[in-house]
Amino acid sequence: MITNRRVALVCAICLGTFMASLDISIVNVALPTMLTSLNTDMPGIQWVVDAYALCLSALILSSGPLGDRFGRKRVWMAGIVLFTLGSLLCASATSLEMLLTGRVLQGVAGAAVIPGALSLLSHAFPDELQRVRVIGIWSTVSALSLVIGPILGGILVHNAGWQSIFLINLPVGVVTLLLGGWGIQESAHPDHASLDPLGQLFSVLWLGTLTYGLIAAGDLGWQDSDVQFSLFISLLFLALFIWVERRVTRPLLPLYLFKKSDFTVYNLSSAVMGFSSYSSVFFVSLFLQQAQGWSALQTGWRMAPEFIAMALVSTQFGRLSARFSVKTLIVVGYALIGAGLLLLGTLQSSSAYPFIALFLIILGTGTGLAMPATSALVMRTVVSERSGMASATMNAVRQTGMALGIALLGTLMNMHAIEVLRAQLATQHVSEADSLAHAVIMGHQGISGWVEQVQHAFASGFSLAMTGAGVVSVVMAGGLILMHRAHQRVVIGSVASAETQE
Repeated sequence: MITNRRVALVCAICLGTFMASLDISIVNVALPTMLTSLNTDMPGIQWVVDAYALCLSALILSSGPLGDRFGRKRVWMAGIVLFTLGSLLCASATSLEMLLTGRVLQGVAGAAVIPGALSLLSHAFPDELQRVRVIGIWSTVSALSLVIGPILGGILVHNAGWQSIFLINLPVGVVTLLLGGWGIQESAHPDHASLDPLGQLFSVLWLGTLTYGLIAAGDLGWQDSDVQFSLFISLLFLALFIWVERRVTRPLLPLYLFKKSDFTVYNLSSAVMGFSSYSSVFFVSLFLQQAQGWSALQTGWRMAPEFIAMALVSTQFGRLSARFSVKTLIVVGYALIGAGLLLLGTLQSSSAYPFIALFLIILGTGTGLAMPATSALVMRTVVSERSGMASATMNAVRQTGMALGIALLGTLMNMHAIEVLRAQLATQHVSEADSLAHAVIMGHQGISGWVEQVQHAFASGFSLAMTGAGVVSVVMAGGLILMHRAHQRVVIGSVASAETQE
């Protein structure tokens, strides 16, 4: 029987997840408005997304051990408080630095809120049938947040300014705290806690320095000494992180799990999903506003087909997996992601919206297949006792992939757009074409009388970024096919060997 306290618990968990997940998609629609309002540049708005994604990916592995040590309810509630305070800081921001501080707080909080949801639900509903039902409700809310995000973001930015996308979290956060404080029961297993502070430190340092180097390269160039130093020091921090993880008793990242080839490949595919599909939301929003000139409100509605397709397909994944093998579905998923991204790479500033919507539907369909298929296959590769650790690892590498995708693909987009605009200005004998093109694309200044040329340059940069992401996804689909065929040959060989021995 589900009591009122359990209803409050489910509502609290769903609201907390909705708030944290909504923030992933809602912010992208507001980025061009933030660029102008905060007088920042393209690297600045890349950091608006990556500050959240980096903290989420770097800290998500610590969420479980912290809950075990200090109490799952306490850690989750602290995450809601911190997320609400971070949202307030973002909404009050008058500078990029202040906004990024709020985004960092949101990312730290998201690392406690998002993975902690399943743990709290699992402990509150020991009966399997009830647990499956409430997890189904929770999954639906998560999918709904992605669908609503760009549409709600466009409406809020258009009518109340970009600050409103953060202000909306304040009443949701307060209600979540009230419901959670009453409905959630505390649980902890301090003897099982596996805290790894040194590993956590190096994971933040290597991801942060790598992302900084990739983003800075778009503004300063690959030859800049600061960029090269940042990329070099990130490799050093990565080596130290791996060295620590191989020596601590209870590592933050279980490296021994990666000895299994299928676990490694499926986690790599999760990173590719973040790098290509998840990061594409950032680029599509910029394309629709910067290259095609749509408002934030119009952009939100035009992005919706991708998320609707994703939600519809993912909710039907159970039925599809009953007819087709999950290994087939994951290959089709990544192939569709690659196809959708490659098609998006053919778009121009003058492209008609029906084609854009079709390409977004293909991308969303692929993500709707690949996301649950990847999760299911990662879980198959480990014993049940390691399922929580495997799930956290998969989500961490996915968020890492998204952060690096926005950083690297964003840099490639900016560099190519600058070169295209520079060439256009040079053919018209505009003085100082190099510096002017750089200033315009990076957002340092506007340029009158060249709207079509600037839009064309942004579209060209977007095309390169999406083509690169699409190629990575197609290669991933091919790699999965090869791995599945290799496993099939091993199984057939083992059966034939057994029959021979008999």
